Amino acid sequence: MNANRRATAIAGALAIVGMIAGMLSIVPALEEPHYPDLISAHESQVIVGAASQFMMIPAYVGFALYLYPTLRTENEALSLGFLGFRLIAATFHLVGVILLPLFLVLGQEFSQAGDSGAPHLEALGELLRTARDLVNHVALIISLCLGDLLLFCILYRSRFIPRWLSIWGLLGAGSAMSASFLVLFRLTDVVTPLYLAINAPLALQSLVLAIWLITRGFDTKTSTTGHQHDGRRG
Repeated sequence: MNANRRATAIAGALAIVGMIAGMLSIVPALEEPHYPDLISAHESQVIVGAASQFMMIPAYVGFALYLYPTLRTENEALSLGFLGFRLIAATFHLVGVILLPLFLVLGQEFSQAGDSGAPHLEALGELLRTARDLVNHVALIISLCLGDLLLFCILYRSRFIPRWLSIWGLLGAGSAMSASFLVLFRLTDVVTPLYLAINAPLALQSLVLAIWLITRGFDTKTSTTGHQHDGRRG
């Protein structure tokens, strides 16, 4: 296995690790209507969620770093943009991780507060949950999708992977961004059938791409041949 093939295989494995960590980062208790009253009984969910979201940082950044050397041979500017958006997304991941322990503090305060203090803490809890949703489902997703648009533009042009897979990624990234804007403008909530359905195309494409990278890797010969043909036409 040459260096390029090994790098794409590792990138595919990291993508799958990121998907698994993403599923584990969901904290069901925080999606309940009156969740502050449930936090004390579900502290382990919050801890697992924070640890899992932290694991997504090296997985998502590592995916870009392992692909970057090959991508830059096709288009260095777009490759740097893809890597840059992954680093921005990693920052939002870190903010999301930092926010989760605040829910534990809120749960402790809520369990100790009397009836007079509960409404105030519930309002604070709703504000905190909204902030986390905006970080995780708007700022983070839009950053990732902008980077993905650059990635799939490179892959479509280079034909490192089949063009149908690149087109699927472009459409999926656009769909996921639209879901984030729906959340931003409060037209839908997160973890709803509509939100999940709009994000499903990119999620499924990401899984297919990861498997493709692990089993097949990039077809760099196709790109080289295409450039040669373009040069002959000129």
